[in-house]
Amino acid sequence: MDTSKDSAKDLAAAILPLVGGPANITSVAHCMTRLRLGLADPSLADEPALRALTGVLGVVADDGTYQVVLGPGVVARVTEDFERLTAARRLAVRGARLREEQRRRNATPLKTALRRLAAVFVPLVPALVGCGILAGVNGLLVNAGWLPGLTPALAALASAFMALITVFVGYHTAKEFGGTPILGGAVAAIVVHPGVAKVTAFGVHLSPGQGGVLGALAAALLATRVERWCRGRVPDALDVLLTPALTVLVAGLGTLYGIMFAAGAVSSAIGTAANWLLATTGAFAGLVLGGLFLPLVMVGLHQALIPIHTTLIEQQGYTVLLPVLAMAGAGQVGAAVAVYVRLRTDTSLRTTIRSALPAGLLGVGEPLIYGVSLPLGRPFLTACAGGAAGGAFVGFFAMLGDQVGATAIGPSGWALFPLLAGNRGLGVTAAIYAGGLLTGYAVGFAATYTFGFTRRTSPASPTA
Repeated sequence: MDTSKDSAKDLAAAILPLVGGPANITSVAHCMTRLRLGLADPSLADEPALRALTGVLGVVADDGTYQVVLGPGVVARVTEDFERLTAARRLAVRGARLREEQRRRNATPLKTALRRLAAVFVPLVPALVGCGILAGVNGLLVNAGWLPGLTPALAALASAFMALITVFVGYHTAKEFGGTPILGGAVAAIVVHPGVAKVTAFGVHLSPGQGGVLGALAAALLATRVERWCRGRVPDALDVLLTPALTVLVAGLGTLYGIMFAAGAVSSAIGTAANWLLATTGAFAGLVLGGLFLPLVMVGLHQALIPIHTTLIEQQGYTVLLPVLAMAGAGQVGAAVAVYVRLRTDTSLRTTIRSALPAGLLGVGEPLIYGVSLPLGRPFLTACAGGAAGGAFVGFFAMLGDQVGATAIGPSGWALFPLLAGNRGLGVTAAIYAGGLLTGYAVGFAATYTFGFTRRTSPASPTA
């Protein structure tokens, strides 16, 4: 038999499908002459076909292992190539198992509520992104003094959605929580109606928009509760008339005389707290937020930040939290590149990283998280270290008065550049954000390259 490296690879590739494929392999080892395999289902092995392969000297099923006799010398080379072929699949299986375990852990009342809350705001992301990009382009044109006849039109296009975002929040809230969507939108529209300025409650005049998206969310939830209460009590003959009227009346009055005041106070507190946090403890806050965001994504708690981002965008025109949190993705990219460099012989894993890396650079980190760093173990922790360093970089400049914000939620990584905004001009804002990304890449790479592997970590044994 030809004992060249290519022959060993060909023989390993020929054996793999005949023992049930990568999904059927639970362990790989060899002795002096035999490739010893643990098979999840031994009945999937095709023994006659294996015996017929050139280079296979025999097949033995004994002691819970499936043994392919290859002979001395040859067996070591074939085993090495066989392990490479199965390593990527094992990693993928482990990642899938981790995702499933995480899904089961996330099935708590709190996390279910957070997912439903996210379902209210996620449909709004395309409009937020589109309008955010237009707002950024309009800002550039205004600052440069270009196309003065076009900028008012662009300003209207960019701001129209934000002026009515409460209606869309109310619509999707009612839809998600079991109410009639249009009634949720109708009650939420009260929050931004100019007529509320004529309403005096407890000696204080209301302001249109007071409470913002949080007020709209609460108003639509109240409308849904009122509607569902009415559905069970109003006679069928009167349901089509009384239920909508009572829903708008009761929930609307509750919105005017309670929700708008409470939500307004909470919204103001969120804006004040976010600005104070970064201005006062920016580097430390960035370190914590950037370092913990990947674990928050894993447990689903990042969904609680969506209304906060939306509130900040509504109040200030941008959210100062998203660029800091986006640094977690930079740490993940740096860690993935370090894995690619260190595991030079694992061609399957390197192929996975090459295919997932472009998405990671654009802020889509799940393929790298669940396909590479989390199954490997330590690289996930070192990726968090890179995110913490990038977050600290952006937070440090916030302490100096240079705010970096995003006019929309959703994109991160390089995709966030068109949505950047700040108080020092786009050039300074983009430079700080780019510096944070580079810091996250560098620290994520260095930490992973230095501390992300143990002696047991190998292409065939992807555990840390």
